[in-house]
Amino acid sequence: MATGLLMLAMFTVCYTLLAKTLSNGILTAPILFIGFGYVMAQTGLMPFAEAEHLLHIVAELALIILLFLDAAQINLRALRERHQWPLRMLLVGLPLAVVIGTAAAAPFMTSYPLIVAALAAALLAPTDAALGQAVVTNEAVPERVRRALTLESGLNDGLALPVILLFASLTAEVMHQDATNWLVFGAKQLIFGPLVGGIMGLVGGYLFLAAKRRKMTSVTIEGIGAIAMAGAAYLAAGLLDGNGFISAFVAGLCFGNIIKGQCAFIYEFTENEGQMLAWGAFFLIGLALLPGAIAHLDTGMLAIILTSLFVVRPLAVWLSLSGTDAAPVTKLFFGWFGPRGLATALFALLVVDQIDHDIGEYLLNLAVNAVWISAVLHGVTAVPFARWYGARMSDDEDAAEMAAVPPMRPEGAAKH
Repeated sequence: MATGLLMLAMFTVCYTLLAKTLSNGILTAPILFIGFGYVMAQTGLMPFAEAEHLLHIVAELALIILLFLDAAQINLRALRERHQWPLRMLLVGLPLAVVIGTAAAAPFMTSYPLIVAALAAALLAPTDAALGQAVVTNEAVPERVRRALTLESGLNDGLALPVILLFASLTAEVMHQDATNWLVFGAKQLIFGPLVGGIMGLVGGYLFLAAKRRKMTSVTIEGIGAIAMAGAAYLAAGLLDGNGFISAFVAGLCFGNIIKGQCAFIYEFTENEGQMLAWGAFFLIGLALLPGAIAHLDTGMLAIILTSLFVVRPLAVWLSLSGTDAAPVTKLFFGWFGPRGLATALFALLVVDQIDHDIGEYLLNLAVNAVWISAVLHGVTAVPFARWYGARMSDDEDAAEMAAVPPMRPEGAAKH
């Protein structure tokens, strides 16, 4: 175990030394860390049992903190008033992705009830900006497009989670596993989670502002309070049988819209320590889950994943942006860059032990295979597609400007 951890530490050091160079190529951090985890699994230097236990700890911690911090960076008023594209993709595109995804997955899951196909579609709906980092940080891509992708990926995992929990409870009901208890449990999760999170976020935000005004805290220490608040929202919801992850997300949303950017730590953590948490989770997925998932990857599962990536998401986004000022090429760009990442794998981990074992294992393998396939496909296409799209949009803007300029009179033409 110690040797494996040493190799992971050295691998991370090497990656950080080459990060800027690698960011201009096809080898993204998720690809490298998932791949390194898979290689380590083949060596046997890190036992599977210990890796799975560690994965659950790191996964829950990463999900709590990143849900809170992603939500805290969203300005709800600005989103409602000025960001039509991400709002449409969240409120229209996300439900459409679940509906279309259910219809697409059902023919390949005939041995399971339809609700299981719906749960699979919900698990494959959230997107992850970390897998599209080469796109959202590429200045060749127009800022409005990059901002829309960042806003969408920051919110859609929190919005998808209640749907996933609801479908998981309905799956348990269909499979006759204490249906009444499951429905009561699911209702508590969906009611008390947001309620506790909202209260914690609002109270915490006002207390934070009061302490800032009275100079009772400092920039170097306020970040600890933000992380503690995310943990408190998670734990408090759990005491009332609410869902802690939904609570952390709602707490971040309320906290961020109260403090309105007055906590620089929120943004700094996401760029630094948050990256490290995400890399660790990707590594552990590759180590603990990827070998088993690849072993169970069959034609039907591959068809569901590729349909989700190439048909379901693009179609849902295209329909959701109908009637907006998004150009056709922009709709296609949004549709493709919806990579599946940590949320898909970690949400599957949440429900795997709470539903029928065979269904849970199938969905977990589906989610993990979707993550690594997405990491490869989106990682390979991120830089070249972003450059092509940026050049295309620049050419279109130049052409529009030229069309708007009146033609010059030929030299010597008569003036009227």
